[in-house]
Formats: sequence, C-alpha cells, structure tokens
Amino acid sequence: MPLQTEPRLADPDALYEALMQAHRALDEAASRRLDARLVLLLANHIGDMDVLRDAIALATQGDQP
Repeated sequence: MPLQTEPRLADPDALYEALMQAHRALDEAASRRLDARLVLLLANHIGDMDVLRDAIALATQGDQP
C-alpha cells in the first residue's frame, strides 16, 4: 500500500481544532508527549513499515538545509 498524500479529510479544520483543543493548557513537554503518543497510535493503526518509512522521509524533507 503506497503512502496516500492527496487530501482525504472530509473536514481538515475540525481535525486542526481537535488537535489545538487537545494541546490547550499543556506545557511544552506535555504537548510533545501528546504528539509522540498520537504518532505511535497512528503508526500502529497504519501497521505498514514501508508506508511509515515513506511518511518519515517525506516529513523530514522540509528540514533539509
């Protein structure tokens, strides 16, 4: 299964709002822990290591000098 990069969310604004709500009142460390738990939960849901490697590679491209 290839990595799906085209928009697939019916309501991306609702996802953004849910993420912002989850982070409200968290300090930076707690916010980073929440992000890490969310990434691990979603990675487990995906379950395909090739897809996850592709996602990691794509996500890190923006950090290249």
